[in-house]
Amino acid sequence: MDFHNQFRLHNLKRYSLQCGLAGLGVLLLLLILDAVTQTVLIASLGASAFIAFAVPRSLHSDPRHLVGGYVIGLIAGVAMSSLYGLFSLQGAWDHAVMIVFGALAISLTMFAMVVARAEHPPAAALALGLVLNEWNFLTLVVVLVGVIGLSIIKQIVTPILMDID
Repeated sequence: MDFHNQFRLHNLKRYSLQCGLAGLGVLLLLLILDAVTQTVLIASLGASAFIAFAVPRSLHSDPRHLVGGYVIGLIAGVAMSSLYGLFSLQGAWDHAVMIVFGALAISLTMFAMVVARAEHPPAAALALGLVLNEWNFLTLVVVLVGVIGLSIIKQIVTPILMDID
């Protein structure tokens, strides 16, 4: 058995703890959030939970990146969804227009996150989801509360976390 496999076996309890904490944190958030909004738009929180709890020392799991990335994704998604609403067509071309605005939402999110130094890839999924799905103001609030909650949970348990890689 090589060193890497021995290390993984040695840390199995820690890995289990961290994955369990991620699952518990997401469970708590989903129990609250699922009752009031579409899960497809908060599904990106699962990917964010992975980043926050599997690589807690990563730059992408700090609050600036977690929360900042979501704020940027939310703004870009709302902007592109609103523009799509202005340009939507009846008939076969409507789907193509929606796809174009979805792609623009991802590009705008990426650009703004890089400029703001708040890169968090799951936030680009949120931007796309806002273009491809119906949403309302409550949805936006729920997503923000969810990512802030996830960030707070991660900050509280960070002292007992290690990077799993």
